[in-house]
Amino acid sequence: MSFISREKQKDLEQRMQKLGILEKDIVEKFIRSSGRGGQKVNKASTCVYLRHIPSGMEVKCQEERLQSINRFLARRILVNKIESILLGKKSAEQQLIEKIRRQKRQRSRRAKEKILRWKKIQSEKKKLRAPINEVKVSQT
Repeated sequence: MSFISREKQKDLEQRMQKLGILEKDIVEKFIRSSGRGGQKVNKASTCVYLRHIPSGMEVKCQEERLQSINRFLARRILVNKIESILLGKKSAEQQLIEKIRRQKRQRSRRAKEKILRWKKIQSEKKKLRAPINEVKVSQT
């Protein structure tokens, strides 16, 4: 019983063929997973370790509790890594790391001043929305 659809498996096989990755070049080992999962994780070797001999790339996957799913995921991770190296493009993981780094970077003084100016304008708008207090005029 396979939990991965045929389309996904075929897509992965095509990508492997396109990149010249052969199954005989991949060393596969199964290791006991760690972390959550209880008795199932402690008894079964569900963690998958792959090593692509020509490139020396190594991948370890223990995302799921089932070994068959982890085998597929590990191969997909390996193909993504090799593809990013061969094609010279930044991997999705690298792009995410750079995005987080940019978000954490401290703002420049000019950017801070711009934000403060915008906040001041917004507060003025909100003050104008406030209800008008009626002033009682006393008649003497």
